[in-house]
Amino acid sequence: MTRLHVIDGTFELFRAHYSKRPGQIAPNGMNVKGSLGVLGSLIALLDDPDESCTHLAVAFDNPIESFRNDLFDGYKSGEGLDPEILAQIDLVEEATTALGVVVWSMDRFEADDALATAAVRYADEADQIRIMTPDKDLGQSVIGRKVVQVDRIRRREIDEDGVMDRNGVAPRYIPDWLALVGDTADGIPGVPGFGAKTSSRLIDAFGPVEAIPEDPAAWPKGIRGAERLSATLNGMREDVDLYKELAILATDVPLTESFDDLRWGGAPREIFESFVARLGGFGMLPSAWLGELD
Repeated sequence: MTRLHVIDGTFELFRAHYSKRPGQIAPNGMNVKGSLGVLGSLIALLDDPDESCTHLAVAFDNPIESFRNDLFDGYKSGEGLDPEILAQIDLVEEATTALGVVVWSMDRFEADDALATAAVRYADEADQIRIMTPDKDLGQSVIGRKVVQVDRIRRREIDEDGVMDRNGVAPRYIPDWLALVGDTADGIPGVPGFGAKTSSRLIDAFGPVEAIPEDPAAWPKGIRGAERLSATLNGMREDVDLYKELAILATDVPLTESFDDLRWGGAPREIFESFVARLGGFGMLPSAWLGELD
């Protein structure tokens, strides 16, 4: 089976930086814990026999802001983030490249858009595409068992049935569901009072958010506070349309690589060893692991 692994590098950077491992300081005084953590995570993935990782790419938000910030002032940004994380965004991309892995550095688009685009772009060439992130918004890209999400923290694979179990809606309705419940990670507020279960019941009954009736009498029976919720929703219809637009991932990011370009051929030894040495070495890798020179 030929698999394509596409990885949310920004998520991995945050996860590594805030892990319980001790901080790691390079000779220049820079905290590089997150970057080395991402490197170790990628090595573990490549070495995992259960994943059989042959083709992969890692997408990063660089900068954190995207075209969605032009649409909504409250959308996620780099403001208030730990400066030690922001300082590593270029470095972690360099680390990934030094490992011989394709990097998608997103500017106007987001890393999630690159992953969603890859799920469409390479679908005919891979037996399976594995989107390595637990972020709920990538649920919209899941197709049967052809395109799945992988939550490495919980060691959970999420196929189309898994999206239904997790969110209560089919993958195509994830943007509608997020428009109602919100997404704090991305700065989408959602609609006050709308929890996951109420939102999924309404979407299951009516489909897209714009099809939810204004009259709560038409709603499924048993929704607590239906009159109050409908009044709130009716007063926020334009906002909800915007929230849905923000949650829809782009599938037309201009990724230039062919599928063959994504095949991992080993770390370029000289480049990789030079990079690790520059960060202090840390004895993190046996040189025998590095594979063949490019």
